[in-house]
Amino acid sequence: MNPGLILVTGSSGRIGSAVVKELQARGHLVRGFDRAPTPGLADMVVGTLTSEADIGRAMRDVHTLIHLAATPDDADFLAEIVPNNIIGVYHVFEEAQRVGVQRLIVASSGQVVWYQRMTGPLPIGVDAQPTPRYWYAAAKMFLEAAGRSFAEKFGIEVIAVRLGWCPRTPEQVEEIRAEQWAQDVYLSPNDAGRFFACAVEATLEEKFTVVYATSKPKRLIYDLATAKRLLGFEPQETWPQGIEIVVGR
Repeated sequence: MNPGLILVTGSSGRIGSAVVKELQARGHLVRGFDRAPTPGLADMVVGTLTSEADIGRAMRDVHTLIHLAATPDDADFLAEIVPNNIIGVYHVFEEAQRVGVQRLIVASSGQVVWYQRMTGPLPIGVDAQPTPRYWYAAAKMFLEAAGRSFAEKFGIEVIAVRLGWCPRTPEQVEEIRAEQWAQDVYLSPNDAGRFFACAVEATLEEKFTVVYATSKPKRLIYDLATAKRLLGFEPQETWPQGIEIVVGR
């Protein structure tokens, strides 16, 4: 597939910056969108998810959209999750459809099947009944449902990615270090970049696809075979590879 111009929302974040780096290394045309400029990216729109005008500027001439921008964890629902993870999704999807984006790759979360991680069976498949952790995960279910509806109604290719834990701070690295289950859902920045590049380049079998993305675990919690079969993605790192990107050494 020729992905044309690729828009990465949340391009200055931990995963976003890794995705931009990998896409650029593969020779793709990349535009960023975030509240702050992304280093090393000339084509950049600074804005917010709550601004239709900002999103409209970012979406011009875009063929493929990687939507990562969001409030990243449980936070005040009305003040943060609703504006960014509900209204922001609405703005992004509607504008993408309006301008003719061909593929949407949207960041969901493994937290949408949180309680099955505890009760099994493992690995958790892509067709598992959702058991969202709390409001953040519930909003990710809204994202997935919106993706399904846009695939069916408008024929847009949509990949909903249930991401593992890619730490953003040294404190989160220590949280992962303390728990084996967290290491088994760890997603290194480098693997995250490779995953989204595979999602951009793959030829899809269906209009709507759900996959999980983590690095190589000791114990398989999420089904990674679907991402390999449909997207050609195989993780190359395992915990704690890649944490130096986060902790700065």
